[in-house]
Amino acid sequence: MIEAMPLVSASTGLHETLALLTSQLHPDANHKEDLVFLKDVFSEKSLGYLMKIHDKLRQYEKHSPTPVLHSASCLAEDLAEELQSGAMEDDERELLLLLSTPHLKAVLSAHDTVAQKNFDPVLPPVLEDLDDDLEEESVKIVRLVKNKEPLGATIRRDEATGAVIVARIMRGGAADRSGLVHVGDELREVNGNLITHKRPDEISQILSQSQGSITLKIIPAVAEEDKLKESRVYLRALFDYTPYEDKATPCQEAGLPFKRGDILQVVSQEDATWWQAKRMGDCNLRAALIPSTQFQERRLRYRMKMGSFPAPVPPKAPTYDRAERAGLRRSFRLRKDRQCSPGEPCTPDANNTEFLIYEEVTQYLPRPGERPRLIVLIGSLGARITELKQKVIAENPRRYVLAVPHTTRARKSHEREGVEYHFITKAAFEADIQNGKFIEYGEYKDNLYGTSLVSIQKVLDQNKVCLVDVQPEALKTLRTAEFKPYVIFVRPRICDSQKKPLGSSSSLSLAITEEDLQEMKQSAKRMDECYGCWVDYMLVKEDPVSALAELQVVLERVQMEPQWVPVSWVRS
Repeated sequence: MIEAMPLVSASTGLHETLALLTSQLHPDANHKEDLVFLKDVFSEKSLGYLMKIHDKLRQYEKHSPTPVLHSASCLAEDLAEELQSGAMEDDERELLLLLSTPHLKAVLSAHDTVAQKNFDPVLPPVLEDLDDDLEEESVKIVRLVKNKEPLGATIRRDEATGAVIVARIMRGGAADRSGLVHVGDELREVNGNLITHKRPDEISQILSQSQGSITLKIIPAVAEEDKLKESRVYLRALFDYTPYEDKATPCQEAGLPFKRGDILQVVSQEDATWWQAKRMGDCNLRAALIPSTQFQERRLRYRMKMGSFPAPVPPKAPTYDRAERAGLRRSFRLRKDRQCSPGEPCTPDANNTEFLIYEEVTQYLPRPGERPRLIVLIGSLGARITELKQKVIAENPRRYVLAVPHTTRARKSHEREGVEYHFITKAAFEADIQNGKFIEYGEYKDNLYGTSLVSIQKVLDQNKVCLVDVQPEALKTLRTAEFKPYVIFVRPRICDSQKKPLGSSSSLSLAITEEDLQEMKQSAKRMDECYGCWVDYMLVKEDPVSALAELQVVLERVQMEPQWVPVSWVRS
């Protein structure tokens, strides 16, 4: 029987009400079995926990708190990285240990989820007269066969229900190939063993160590989204990435390591933080995780704000040898509108706030009748790329041509206008500088020299390949859909025992000191750090003969084989 219950106020919570109701249940002879059953139900711990959760949610709804921030997890990860970047005191070490605990990570993740989303429940419609056969179909038995490969799925613990949920399916993995496992499915058993009370890392270890046939008991997701077709988005990586050094990755084993310049095929962008991708050229067909553009940019912005973002020293502007037609050696330095300063983030355009993360690319090959691509040579100290360029042209003058430079000096008797130079007045030259018509220009013995955009266009319009060697800063002007430049970085191979650059003749070069060698090494290193993301091919110059042969092969390949270019160059 049930005794008269004490009165409860409006402020009494469901948990307290349930406890009072349970205390009033006293079995009698007539209803003993029913009341015992009812008391057991009311005394169930899970029901008590649900009542407590209900009370807490009611309090939350009443006070309507506003989150201080929406990304506590990212803040904690950035703080952990900062702590590890230097020597740590005892309290800092203790804080790092605390930030690394899975329970705190879960709390912060739950905080961010609540802060960013509206959690008004959307319940599926209640099915009436549900028969036993339909209930049985809600549980799915999946049998997969895998060898030493990973299952190709990551899991998470649902904070509200405690269920083990499939978080993502890696494209090309065993789970994806089966077509039977989907994001949102609840995992109940693995090979007949109940896993609902195991930690996600324990379950992942069980799955990874299982060989041959694996049997999974799954509760399908309530609303299963249609499987997206594999995307065809290709990205050129503009930075190096090692997942085992990234503490933010959800699964280091599922990460995809890559180097700057690698071409990545992104097959899924469903997750705003971690994309799934394959590296072009890999025989592995399974996708892996890479940081999304938004996530990587957010991390870099924070590091730059905290002063930990690396700022490489800009390369010293090399002096390029300019040979006049008369055979005299000339040199001048490029005038720059702006220069990087030490300590300033060294990107190809330091005024641009965009970080170098990925560049969307596509394959391109000039069609018959279409202008050939511009060939741009850049080189570090000691590369002697002017001589290399002139040898290429001498081998095939009908195919490869120089852009005729402009100068303000007087024309010599043997020179022809528009052949050796375009001869113009100093006033006209300075006006063209102001109008941005030169990709680079310089001064020698009170005379101005420069290469204009119009001179390059004239060569390309004749369906000939134009070769230019420029300072790397000029790439900012040349790297457009109009020119579609193929950039070749030439650097000398320097051995510690060298006393002069490889391939140079004793009659033309002076002895190279150890200080010169170190400066040449640093020049190549810094140029690669600052401008390597724009380089299509790196030519390490052993000697003039082998360098010329290698360059000729590369130039033929550019015109005969598809190359990866920014997608904006080919889109109308």
